[in-house]
Amino acid sequence: MEIMENKSIMKKITGSREAILLLIVAVLAVFIQVRSGGVFFQPDNLNGMFKNYAVDFVIAIGMMLVMLTGGIDISVGSTLALSGMCASLIFRDNQGLPIVAVFAIAVVVGLCCGLLIGAVISYGKVPPIIATMGCMNAFRGMTYLVAHNEWVAAMDFTDAYKDFAQKNYLGFGMINNLLVIVIILYIIFYCILKWTPAGRKIYAVGSNAEAAAVSGINVRKVKTICYVILGGLTGLAGGMFTSLYASAQGNMGEGLEMDCIAACVVGGVSMTGGKGNIVGVFLGALVIAIIGKGLPLIGVSQFWQKAIKGVIILVFVILNVLVQRSVDKAALKRREI
Repeated sequence: MEIMENKSIMKKITGSREAILLLIVAVLAVFIQVRSGGVFFQPDNLNGMFKNYAVDFVIAIGMMLVMLTGGIDISVGSTLALSGMCASLIFRDNQGLPIVAVFAIAVVVGLCCGLLIGAVISYGKVPPIIATMGCMNAFRGMTYLVAHNEWVAAMDFTDAYKDFAQKNYLGFGMINNLLVIVIILYIIFYCILKWTPAGRKIYAVGSNAEAAAVSGINVRKVKTICYVILGGLTGLAGGMFTSLYASAQGNMGEGLEMDCIAACVVGGVSMTGGKGNIVGVFLGALVIAIIGKGLPLIGVSQFWQKAIKGVIILVFVILNVLVQRSVDKAALKRREI
């Protein structure tokens, strides 16, 4: 009996996508550690990796929510730029503002961007890729307009604001402040998606929007809220970004959407909606972070990094399709029985 139980546990572990992804993360990290001459696992390097990719980790949460409903948002880089720029400009002229207020301004701007996108998609019935492509260009243009094509330099920020992304006081001197924010957000959204009615509604809308509507779920409202949450998280990331790099420029965040979408796809979030979890997204973002931080350590050029990321996305999309087909076939066989 005990042997059977052990076999069942092992089957669950080996059949878990997250367990397999964790193994991939471990193998990739060890490979880079060996090739880099033992540099990768050094505390300073790991701290730098999590600090530099904290923005990706945060936005990936919101991107997951949107993708779970069957949508997508390629405007997050522009939303980050607009929110970060607006907050930085206000802070430059009002340096007595507390750090929390600066982050709050960035979040509010992001929420407004998310609300606009969500309304256009949910109520205007515009395809997500078209709506977010338009907003991507509009928000980027607005960023340059509000800044008068200038940028906010390090000297325009207070030392406290610049130090926020470098210090560890939120983590009791052990964990970087940005990583603390990441951990808190992942715990919150893990609980929401796993144990709340709101989380179940998101999965229901992504799995079958028509059936969800019949069951009484306001599909438009759920989709709009997901885009609003993504906007708010992207706004928060905009504040984190300007604190980390001690500047705000019109071109910041360009290409960021690809890393966030890649993190979700690698983490097992279905492009058609309804499937994926927060643990997988965290591991997917970790894979992207390891690639981005580790490949330069072993001498891989910036151009090859982009090619490798593209191949990884393609491989995992194909893997997701194959896994979904096998699941559908198994479910069909059970119905026939």
